[in-house]
Amino acid sequence: MRAVCVIGLGLIGGSVLRAAVLSGRPAWGATTSAEDAAAARAAGYEVLSSTERALERARERDALVVLATPLPAVGTVLREVNRHAPTTLLTDVVSVQEPVHDSVRESAPAARYAGGHPMAGTDRSGWEAGSAELFDGALWAVTIGGDTGLDAWREAALLALDCGARVVPASPAEHDAAVARVSHLPHLLAAVLASVGGDGGPLAESLAAGSFRDGTRVIATDPDLVRAMTEGNRAALLDALDDTLGRLGAARGALASTGSLNATLRSGHQARAGFYPAEPAEPVRTTVRLDAGHALRRLRELGESGARVVSLAEDTAVAEHRPVPATNEETTPSGE
Repeated sequence: MRAVCVIGLGLIGGSVLRAAVLSGRPAWGATTSAEDAAAARAAGYEVLSSTERALERARERDALVVLATPLPAVGTVLREVNRHAPTTLLTDVVSVQEPVHDSVRESAPAARYAGGHPMAGTDRSGWEAGSAELFDGALWAVTIGGDTGLDAWREAALLALDCGARVVPASPAEHDAAVARVSHLPHLLAAVLASVGGDGGPLAESLAAGSFRDGTRVIATDPDLVRAMTEGNRAALLDALDDTLGRLGAARGALASTGSLNATLRSGHQARAGFYPAEPAEPVRTTVRLDAGHALRRLRELGESGARVVSLAEDTAVAEHRPVPATNEETTPSGE
């Protein structure tokens, strides 16, 4: 199994190191946090004294390097990669992908890179918040840019699968547009909701129950980490915010004029049922041959249509997706 070198040992990076070791891979890490380094060593994991040493070992062993730092630190680490392991296999676990792809092209252009973003986490941070099981059953985007090589994508996807996740192939731009709506916007709305609730004073605080707790959970995360994530995806988040403000404006207008929120509530209820169906259908499986010239394009198309890669062999990938709902419309064969 290919060795793994994790740069950054907070919640996500620390969990990647734990999960990689649990899967049987040789793995080591490095971090600028003395506290995280001490805690990881105390737990029995190998943490080298510097990023330079970790990357030099990665070069010697042709390891997969995982960037697990906040977005603002990515450029600095990539310059280290270019100095000490310029042609390494490289992936990341950063929640915004286009800026990382751009940074790799600029600062480590010879790296064999495929981006990554596990959709998992908690509202805590640091090594102590992580676990080897964090990614079990989670989704993990492995992105496909215009210059992504199949070998690099396959190595990043294999790591995700070994960590217990299912892989969603997508372009960096499509990834960022999607997570702006389902990850970054919820953090921003949670911040607003918590502030509005707080303005209700002691009585509101005493009456806050499950819906308020669940709706504000993610903003318990370190605000600096949330800022790096949301501000790093500025353009896509602005689009999602415009959509949100338009819908809130329509809801306010309806409530003020007719007293009814029926359209807003029913639309949201129906949309959520699409994310979490009460009776999930048996998934349909699709096999993609990895020795075909269009393999990455086909994988990206499957991922962006909602499919998840669940296994990889030497020359095939197996993806699962929801079946297309049957319609009652009659169709006429082409040409008749």
